[in-house]
Amino acid sequence: MKVKQDVKSDIEIAKQAEMKPITAIAEGIGLNEENLELFGKYKAKLSFNTLKQLETKKSGKIILVTAINPTPAGEGKSTVTVGLGDALNKMGHRVMIAMREPSLGPTMGIKGGATGGGYAQVLPMEDINLHFTGDIHAITSANNALAALIDNHIQQGNELHIDQRRIVWKRALDLNDRALRKVVIGLGGPLQGIPREDSFDITVASEIMAVLCLSKDLQDLKFRLSQMVIAYNTDNEPITVKDLQVEGALALLLKDAVKPNLVQTIEHTPALIHGGPFANIAHGCNSVIATKAASKLADYVVTEAGFGADLGAEKFLNIKARNQDIQPEVVVVVATIRALKMHGGIAKSELGKENVEALTNGFANLKKHVETIKNFGLPFVVALNRFITDTALEVDALLELCKKHDIPVALTEVWEKGGDGGIQLAEKVVELMKQKQSTFKHLYELTTPIDEKIRTIVQKVYGGRNVEFSTKAKKQMKQFEKYGWDHLPICMAKTQYSLSDDPVKLGRPSDFTITVRELKPSIGAGFIVALTGDVMTMPGLPKTPAALNMDVDEDGHALGLF
Repeated sequence: MKVKQDVKSDIEIAKQAEMKPITAIAEGIGLNEENLELFGKYKAKLSFNTLKQLETKKSGKIILVTAINPTPAGEGKSTVTVGLGDALNKMGHRVMIAMREPSLGPTMGIKGGATGGGYAQVLPMEDINLHFTGDIHAITSANNALAALIDNHIQQGNELHIDQRRIVWKRALDLNDRALRKVVIGLGGPLQGIPREDSFDITVASEIMAVLCLSKDLQDLKFRLSQMVIAYNTDNEPITVKDLQVEGALALLLKDAVKPNLVQTIEHTPALIHGGPFANIAHGCNSVIATKAASKLADYVVTEAGFGADLGAEKFLNIKARNQDIQPEVVVVVATIRALKMHGGIAKSELGKENVEALTNGFANLKKHVETIKNFGLPFVVALNRFITDTALEVDALLELCKKHDIPVALTEVWEKGGDGGIQLAEKVVELMKQKQSTFKHLYELTTPIDEKIRTIVQKVYGGRNVEFSTKAKKQMKQFEKYGWDHLPICMAKTQYSLSDDPVKLGRPSDFTITVRELKPSIGAGFIVALTGDVMTMPGLPKTPAALNMDVDEDGHALGLF
């Protein structure tokens, strides 16, 4: 198959697109300028009054987009999310897209942005992939204000008897910087604070990001902030933000960040982009406020959850859906032939060669994710996101594999054709929703013990055999039960590349054991984080960061941004 030589980059396509004023996009969903807080001509936030007015409206149907385990070959989950929204729009449906905000860490690192690609993008992609409306910066500021207030409390007499060896609140930065994983602060004498060990998370791993994304409104945000555990005292009892009496100040810093951001796709489909927790170290879903607002403004909402169904979709369904009574009607599982060939044992450098055997071997990864969605009782369809290097024989082979295993599938070409390339997928999604096959259920009850919740996820979602808990994790489970935290859902922190906790075990590994080394209470967010493997809450930059290709021209236009 001859590969096209004149393929434009994402940013070239985005620059050539003609955007409508955001006020015109708002008018298409029944809003006017009074409902908006404008950020220039093409971005706006929904006001608090607008959000309150929407609460009494009927909710539309939620379509969740997930994927197989990601590989360096790419899956295009965000691209399919946007393309599906555009396709539904073309078919005459009232539709909105709800997605996460990109973090500067992966944008400047290796993963790239999160605005889709080709002719299925949200715009303005330059702004969204960089500073956007400042939401993530506000979260960074609130996170670090809390860190400063903790250290100041200790400096000024430590009335709460905080044990400085047991401070669990970390500072944050929205960049990949491995040098900040472990630091020492307060050096230089009495006036410079109390010396102690500290560390940084990337901002999207901050509990404040999770709190913002799971709050239903500003008052709920303030309450959740107050419940966050920041340290333990000398009697090993938890200290919260409420004890420090600073939840009001933190909420003040976040009062604008909590409002969802309205933008548009290349084809002018309205989209709410809000919140950006990673799915490998957090719950990986856009904000509840944005998802619910979109459902009040449209008949269909296309939203996504980060990485594969083992992470983002599992957390959407066991955490986000349970937290605010959000139930998807149908799930789209995105797969590519390129990625499946990598899961079948082929190196990235060999992906350009036709290889049906590798594709067949890698199909096991897709099959497991489909089984996971079935476990939740949800109807689904696989979106075969076609790349220009895919051969006809490979496409036919994958379609035949899906048919053999009774897996509904739709060929999707939204990167190249925009909404037109997603019509087949959109038709299947609408048909599934009409059939009303959903028997949605959570995989575990909240009253189930922590270790059993984790074991359920490992066995039913990852396909693993068992779980091993470190001595520290076992001690923490007893401690959490004492504090009444054992009734919370679980947020697994695990590598995104494998169903196991070993990133090199691609495909569908079997008979493996997941090791939980530590548990982290995110009481404000409303879940317990289980840290597995070597997953880091502060990523590092790759040998050749994407930042090396970036520049800006004399007119202020971005260069090399994907």
